[in-house]
Amino acid sequence: MTPHTVRIWDLPTRLFHWALAACVIGLVITAKVGGNAMEWHFRLGYAVLALLVFRVVWGLIGGRWSRFSAFLYSPARLVRYLRGNAHPEDNAGHSPLGALSVFALLAVLGAQVGTGLLSDDEIAFAGPLTRFVSNTVVGQATGYHKEIGQYLVLGLVALHVLAVLFYVLVRKHTLVRPMLGGDKALPVPATPSRDDALSRALALVVLAGSAGLAWWVSSLAMAAGF
Repeated sequence: MTPHTVRIWDLPTRLFHWALAACVIGLVITAKVGGNAMEWHFRLGYAVLALLVFRVVWGLIGGRWSRFSAFLYSPARLVRYLRGNAHPEDNAGHSPLGALSVFALLAVLGAQVGTGLLSDDEIAFAGPLTRFVSNTVVGQATGYHKEIGQYLVLGLVALHVLAVLFYVLVRKHTLVRPMLGGDKALPVPATPSRDDALSRALALVVLAGSAGLAWWVSSLAMAAGF
C-alpha cells in the first residue's frame, strides 16, 4: 500500500511543542537550584503562560489537526481504540489515548502556572497575583505549586515520554519526525493542516497577543514592588 504524505502538524504547533518542552525542563531545573535561579523560574513561568494561552487559541483556529475538535474523542471511540478497532484517522494526529495525555498536560501545566502566580516563598519571591487574594489562598496555592502540582507535572511528562517511546519502539509509529518536519506518512488519505504564510502570520499575531498578556501579568508584580 502506497503511503500518503500529509501535513499534519503546522509550524506554529511544532514550535509550540518544542518551546514548551524546553521551558518545562528549565522550570524544573531552576526550581531545584533555587536562589537567584528563581528569577529565571519566574521568566520561564511567564513564557509558559504565553505558550498555553497561544495553544488554547490555536486549538480553536489553528491547522486541522491542531484544533481541539480534531482530537476531542468520545468515550466509545476511546474504548474502540483501546480494543484495537481504531478509526482510520485515529493515528493521523493525536490518537484517542494521546489526546487524553495532551489535555491532561495542558490542564496540569495551567494549574501549575496559575498557582505559581499566586505563590509566595516568604523570602524573596512572590507571584504577581498574591496581592489580590487572601493569605489563606496564597498558602494553599504555594503548597500545591511546590508539592502536588510539581509531582503531577513530572509524572505526566514522564508518562508522555514513555508513551512516545512505546509507540515508536514497540508499535513502530513515527511520532517524533512529524513533530519536526510536519508531514506524516499515512495508510489512507487525510485532510492536511493548513500551514501557509497566512496561517503562520496569524499565529504570530496570536503569539504576540499571548506574550502581551503574560507581560501584563508580570507587570503586576513590578507595580507592587516585588
